[in-house]
Amino acid sequence: MHIILGGTGHVGSATVAALLKRSEPVTIVTRHREHGAALAHAGATIAVADVHDASALRAILQTGQRALLLNPPADFRIDTDLEERRTAAAIVEALDGSGLEKVVAASTYGAKAGERFGDLNTLFELEEGLRAQPIPVSINRAAYYYTNWDAQAQSVRERGVLQSFFPADFSLPMVSPEDLGDAAARRLMEPVSAGGIHYIEGPERYSPQDVANAYAAVLNRPVEVEVIPRSQWEAAYRALGFSEPAAYSYARMTAASLDDGFTPAAQAERGKITLKEHIIDLEANRAGPP
Repeated sequence: MHIILGGTGHVGSATVAALLKRSEPVTIVTRHREHGAALAHAGATIAVADVHDASALRAILQTGQRALLLNPPADFRIDTDLEERRTAAAIVEALDGSGLEKVVAASTYGAKAGERFGDLNTLFELEEGLRAQPIPVSINRAAYYYTNWDAQAQSVRERGVLQSFFPADFSLPMVSPEDLGDAAARRLMEPVSAGGIHYIEGPERYSPQDVANAYAAVLNRPVEVEVIPRSQWEAAYRALGFSEPAAYSYARMTAASLDDGFTPAAQAERGKITLKEHIIDLEANRAGPP
């Protein structure tokens, strides 16, 4: 049995689908049973627990042999670094006595030690916590999610404007949740001895201008890139509803990602789904069945 923490999110649900396609048994851990209804219909088992409750998580983990660990993103209206450290600590605590033979962790390109770098330091600390415990661990470090652009789809449709914290011509690795799910499923099914850090990105790299061009092609309308100056990043995040500490951390994470250039420490595994295919699918799902 594979246990998937965060199994109803983008990457978690893609992992569940990839495992079910391979006829593998799957249990999804979710806080709200109804969020897993579609995956339950597809054949997954649903287990309800709060990620803060290490004892409840441990009891669910004890029903499986391998687990995918996704630290849930914190509500951006609070101190995201503080909250994500709390949930990561609960996940690591839950592994003690779980009896699992292997775990796979979802992390990010650029994960590093530090303070107030958002996911870069909170996911690095999760990695460190997992490496310090005895269960064998594999780590998938993901490139920039295609879905990070999804929230702007309506603005792009209505105004023909795509906002970006990165320069319009800055090329960065991006990846689809489906390719990340497939990579996670493969990693879960590998031998226990197959560990290490793995980098996952899409078939090619894209710039914000490439994102705008892909939307323009799919929507059949001009789309321009509006670059937000670095001096305005924190204010821009606050305008989106981020708390002050979250805005500060996300601005520093954005700066670190831009300055470090998203360079993986090892050769990346390449997915198959292109950015344009992701946008086509996004628009098709919005439109619904004909």
